Amino acid sequence: MLDSFFNSIFGPFINWNPLIAMLIISLLMTLLITLSYKYLTNQELMKSLKNELKDFQKQMKDNKDNAQKVMEIQKQSLEKNMKYMMHSFKPTLYTFIPLIVIFTWLRNTYSAKGALIFGLTWIWVYIISSIIFSILLRKVFKVS
Repeated sequence: MLDSFFNSIFGPFINWNPLIAMLIISLLMTLLITLSYKYLTNQELMKSLKNELKDFQKQMKDNKDNAQKVMEIQKQSLEKNMKYMMHSFKPTLYTFIPLIVIFTWLRNTYSAKGALIFGLTWIWVYIISSIIFSILLRKVFKVS
């Protein structure tokens, strides 16, 4: 049922070189995830929480000889980290189900293609390229 839907969206790519097609699909999916993360989170809050977490790490490093102080800083750090994770979870809720559906289609479409490059199957090409694209897109869109 969904195969025809995704074939209509990604159809032109299916007949291309599978490696090129997977790279383009990976880029598009990573772009959608990055944009959802940017617009579904409060970027100012995320940046300030990230900076506070960095400060806590520096404080723990500076106080490594004082176990009591490190424990206090770790407690504060854990609270901030939980707050950061809760805010970053919202985009995951919106993107998780669509990604699972798309991955099912990708598996059905590209599993038979075998290794795409250097013995890597579609899933490994997707994972590696999405990490690279994510790093680049987060810098371009200034996503915290």
